[in-house]
Amino acid sequence: MCTSIAMKTRDFYFGRTMDIEYSFNECVVFTPRNYPVNFRKAGKMYHHYALLGMGTVIEGFPLYAEAVNEKGLCIAGLNFPDSAYYPSKEDEERHNISPFELIFWLLGKCASVSEARGLLENTHLINIPFNDKTPLTPLHWHIADREGSIVLESTKKGIEIYDNPAGVLTNNPSFDFQMTNLCQYMNLTTGCPKNCFSNMASPFGQGLGSFGLPGDFSPSSRFVKAVYLNLNSTCEEDEQGSISQFFHLLNAVAVVRGSVLTQDDAYNITSYSCCMNASKRIYYYTTYSNSQITAINMRKENLNGCTPKKFPLIKSQQIAWMN
Repeated sequence: MCTSIAMKTRDFYFGRTMDIEYSFNECVVFTPRNYPVNFRKAGKMYHHYALLGMGTVIEGFPLYAEAVNEKGLCIAGLNFPDSAYYPSKEDEERHNISPFELIFWLLGKCASVSEARGLLENTHLINIPFNDKTPLTPLHWHIADREGSIVLESTKKGIEIYDNPAGVLTNNPSFDFQMTNLCQYMNLTTGCPKNCFSNMASPFGQGLGSFGLPGDFSPSSRFVKAVYLNLNSTCEEDEQGSISQFFHLLNAVAVVRGSVLTQDDAYNITSYSCCMNASKRIYYYTTYSNSQITAINMRKENLNGCTPKKFPLIKSQQIAWMN
C-alpha cells in the first residue's frame, strides 16, 4: 500500500507515502555522479546523473524506493502484488534490467520523462533477484517531471506505459482500471451540490459536494481521493506553502496504526511520507513517529563525488517548545 502524487505550483513537487508493515533499513541516500554501479546484465555505469531519495545500500548498490535526479526527473516504485510479472528469459535486442535496478537505470541516464519513455522502449525487465536474502518486490512505477507523468507496469501481458494525467498512483488493480474507475465520481464538487432531489432538501453543512468521496484505505479508494484532492489543491506558491500543502495531500491518504491489518496479522502503517522539490532538488520527509519535516538539499552535496552518502532518519518526535 502506497500513494504517490505529482504536484506543480511555482516549482514541481513529487512524493509518496510508504505504507508498509516492516522496516527495510531505509535512510535518505545521495549518490554522486561518479559512483560506479554494476548492473547484472547491462554492464557498469561509471558516470551518471546524481540521485537523492529514500532507499538502502546493499553490497554497494543503492536500492531506491523513490528518488529525484539532478535534472528534476522523479521515480517511485509502488507495491503491485499479484499483478507484477517479470520474465526470466533475456531479450537479446534490448537492455536487460532487473526491477531493483530500474530506478537507478532511468535516473542515471535520463533527464526527462520523454527520455525515460524512450529508454524504456529499449529496456526489458528480467527476473533477477538481488540475492538469496533479497527477493524481488512486485512493483509498478510512477515516473514524473515538470511536464507530465507516466506509469510503467510489467504484467503477464507485457510492459505497458500509460500516460498519467491525474499525477497519482496507488496499487492494484492496474492503472487503466484506476483511471476508468474515476467516472463513478463525476458528481463530486468542491462547492455546494445542486439540489436534484426535492425542494424539501437543503444542505445542512459544508462539504456535501464531496459526499461519496471514498475514505477507506483500499488502493482504488486512495487513488480517487488523492486525485480529487490533487486536482482541487490550491495553496501559496512559495516553498513553505507548497511543501505544507503537499504533506496535507499525503496525510489525507496516510494509514494510521491499527486501521489496516495484513494477512499475517501485522499493522500496515505509513512508515514515512516524502516530498521532493524536483526543481530545487530538495528531499523532505516525515516519519510515522516524527511529524516534523526534515530536509536534505542535493545542491549542498558534492555532485562530482565518488561515494554515496547516507542520512539516517530522525524518527523520534521533534517538538518546538515555547516555554
